Amino acid sequence: MRIDLAGWTRDATRGGHREFLALFERAERLGFQGVWFNEFRVPDIAWPYPSPLLLAAAVLARTERLRVGTSVLVLPLHHPLMLAEEIAQLDLQSAGRIDVGIGRGTEPAALRALQIDADSTRERFAQSCRILVEALSGRPIVAGQGPWRFEDRPALPSTVQRPHPPLYVAGSTAETLGFAVDQNLPLLLSLEPPEGMQLERLEAAARERGRDAAALRARSSLARYVCIGADEAAVQAQLATLWPQLYQRRVYFAGKRGVPADQVLPIDVPRVLAEQFIHGTPEQCHAQITALRERTGIGQLRCVFNANGLWSDAQALAGMELFAQEVLPSLRRAVPFATV
Repeated sequence: MRIDLAGWTRDATRGGHREFLALFERAERLGFQGVWFNEFRVPDIAWPYPSPLLLAAAVLARTERLRVGTSVLVLPLHHPLMLAEEIAQLDLQSAGRIDVGIGRGTEPAALRALQIDADSTRERFAQSCRILVEALSGRPIVAGQGPWRFEDRPALPSTVQRPHPPLYVAGSTAETLGFAVDQNLPLLLSLEPPEGMQLERLEAAARERGRDAAALRARSSLARYVCIGADEAAVQAQLATLWPQLYQRRVYFAGKRGVPADQVLPIDVPRVLAEQFIHGTPEQCHAQITALRERTGIGQLRCVFNANGLWSDAQALAGMELFAQEVLPSLRRAVPFATV
């Protein structure tokens, strides 16, 4: 199972730039295999890293083995021809260490700011995905039918990764998961809704199309918060600091959807721990990851040690170091690690 890092959202990038990049140099030395960065364009609250590809370029230039992925590039916001060129360039510059998570949805404020019709995002996403696959596979680039219009173009130079840099589809609806099955693209499963629901929809989509979802699951990636400590008391102490903050974050995002704070349900701690966390001592974390792999058939895990910015970089790094020392070696012995 490939073990990556994630969670560097807007709330998790408040420090200095050099210190931020040094965190991923440290992650490579610790033995993590990849890191994933989010995209938040023209947000209501500015943050320093709106472009995951530019951030990926900086991290890839400072590392030798670490893979870097986007989680996700919001395709309706990008011209697919130019995006394909940028991905191909990063693949070359990194000697084939770029992963590309793609999605359709983003905050409504971003669509309004860019004057993009929300009803057009489905068509923009589908056409862009097709163009990316064709362009990054070294085939001539044809616009075809859809909102993106341009002259037909010759093939791009061959990418390092063949047939193209890995593309992952993010989404939880039956429609999006069906699209991933149709395109034979692995999934980038989110923390919410729980992956169990997403995998049920994937299985249904595969059955409808006469396909086997097992191979697709093995190439897919899921996310989990990780809270690890030397003993149970340390773990519970750190978790206790999280629940009030996590609830306030839920209230904030509910408010953006027009839901009053008094209608936001309290955190169901046992359920959240079961559905979204790897937590406990190193031995307990190893057992939970092994069980998760056996239950889902997923081949990659994105570990969120900073609770998406609710825990400090120092707390995240302490967890990463303990995990690298006590869990990664035992996982490698028990389950062969995926390289991509």
